Amino acid sequence: MNNQPLVQVKNLSKYFQINKKEILKAVEDVSFDIYEGETVGLVGESGCGKSTTGRCLVKLYEPTKGEVLYQGKNVFDDNFSKNKLQYCKNIQMIFQNPYSSLNPRMTVKDIVGEGIRIHENVTENELDERIEDLLKSVGLNKEHMSRFSHEFSGGQRQRIGIARALSVNPKFIVCDEPISALDVSIQAQVLNMLKRLQKERNLTYLFIAHDLSVVKYLSDKVIVMYLGMIVEQAESVELYRNPLHPYTQALLSAIPEADPNIAKTKERIRLKGEIPSPINPKECCRFVERCMYVKKICHEEMPDLKTIDSKHKVACHLY
Repeated sequence: MNNQPLVQVKNLSKYFQINKKEILKAVEDVSFDIYEGETVGLVGESGCGKSTTGRCLVKLYEPTKGEVLYQGKNVFDDNFSKNKLQYCKNIQMIFQNPYSSLNPRMTVKDIVGEGIRIHENVTENELDERIEDLLKSVGLNKEHMSRFSHEFSGGQRQRIGIARALSVNPKFIVCDEPISALDVSIQAQVLNMLKRLQKERNLTYLFIAHDLSVVKYLSDKVIVMYLGMIVEQAESVELYRNPLHPYTQALLSAIPEADPNIAKTKERIRLKGEIPSPINPKECCRFVERCMYVKKICHEEMPDLKTIDSKHKVACHLY
């Protein structure tokens, strides 16, 4: 692993103007590093800003504030726009919904081969061979090339989406909840395939999910978001062994336990109250209305993301 991060996110914020007075702060002041070859899990409840963060990384959204650096260069800098095509080749995305992310008017050959046609000068025979190899690597075969997306199951469609992301030989892939829309039996197959492809192709992942058991299996580091902000960040083993933020503790307590004897003794932390609106939020701890350890300062100040040790950070006034 290189000392220089492959991707650096610095003070990233993304706001959406609702009307003249209301601003939806989807992501606010988010910072983290991703090193080559590792998988970083990004977790939190629906609406916490995970997907918005991922879309900023692949330049589907332009951030309101902050920077995204790829190999040390700001991808939103005007000078970097000249290398936009190369950046698009190096960074790809696997989308959450395999039904809406594939063009129903295109065959599998056109979907998977589109990126190859744009980035490389290949003959039709070379293109067919490349696509066949890509489909084989994700568990599909040559006969699928001439079919349309509506002829496939959800799991097969997601495999097509993964093949499309791999088609241009990227270095970094944003996986935006790639298994949440799939059956449980298919989820394990796709996860194992992602791990295998990472090893074979030396890929780097940002894995966005709300299922912490999946994130534990796949990720080297875990970032926990709540209402647009990072509340905890640590290596996977450390976070699951010693969760510090009350929100992380509640999330981990909700992971189902397969052993019924252990499940009976496991204490579930139930959060009370409603999730506050991300529209014009108060300048205080975002978790203050649901926290069981709330103090006076929590209503008055926003906690900083403090470094507890070299590999564990938490944004909480308890520390």
